[in-house]
Amino acid sequence: MFRRHVLKLIFLGATVLSGTAYAFDTPREFRIGYQKNGPLLIARQQKLIEKRLEPLGITVKWVEFSFGPPLLEALNSGNIDYGTTGDAPPIFAQAARANLLYVAALPAAGSGSAILVPEGSTLQSLADLKGKRIGFSKASSAHALTIAALEKAGLTYADITPVYLAPADGAAAFQRGAIDAWTIWDPYYAIGERQKGARVLASAKDIAAQNSFFLANKDFTTKYPQIVSVVNDEVAKASDWAKTHRDEAAVLFSEATGVDLDAQKKTVERTEFVFAPVSDKVAGEQQAIADRFFKLGLIPAALNIRDIVWKWTPNS
Repeated sequence: MFRRHVLKLIFLGATVLSGTAYAFDTPREFRIGYQKNGPLLIARQQKLIEKRLEPLGITVKWVEFSFGPPLLEALNSGNIDYGTTGDAPPIFAQAARANLLYVAALPAAGSGSAILVPEGSTLQSLADLKGKRIGFSKASSAHALTIAALEKAGLTYADITPVYLAPADGAAAFQRGAIDAWTIWDPYYAIGERQKGARVLASAKDIAAQNSFFLANKDFTTKYPQIVSVVNDEVAKASDWAKTHRDEAAVLFSEATGVDLDAQKKTVERTEFVFAPVSDKVAGEQQAIADRFFKLGLIPAALNIRDIVWKWTPNS
């Protein structure tokens, strides 16, 4: 108990020296929702967060999710404290009055997602999607990308038949020809390119920027802002490491997921590891997606994304 007390004092002193004084209280456990990709997986593999929190008596618990919406449900309910998703899930969560905050972002140009069609498909442009069955995960970044693609082509949501499928189900439906196109993100995108006879109809980079976000439970963040800041700092270190160790990152992702190393190398090559606070630009891009969803009636009311953006000042 004495050792833990001293470590807390050291932690408090360090935060004061960095220019920010925090409450003395710390939680017993920090629960992270993760998917097997990105800098959060690197932080987990390298135990960066454990090295910072466990000396303070805080146990780190990792909870795996296959995609964003269920992760945010757990975040809202308080079953996890922190996690990462693509751009669309937080919008649907905010529309449902979820108890969460944007605490950081991974800005991206959108090169890690695409709309795929079978190799022999007659579809040649986004306009050709009219009347077609497009598979994607509901309330996911793929959902947002599909809508942006239709808008770019002068089509409406009513011009297609959406087929809501989780990534694994989407891969199976695409392979057996049950859908005409599949909107998906890496590493499923890279796997589709390599193994499923897929052709890229359009990359997200030619349609719209697709940012990823790090979110935290609002109550937890309000009570323990210093913990969220520390965790963000460690994830930032993982992201910086990946920029200069891309081959090693690909091996790490391949070992964690069982996905072919060549597919993971392709995924890492087109990932922009830029972990940062949520900027006005990124918030504006997220606002545009929310406005598009509201216009289509996919969320019940207009949202102000900035209402739930938490200001993080990096310390490392």
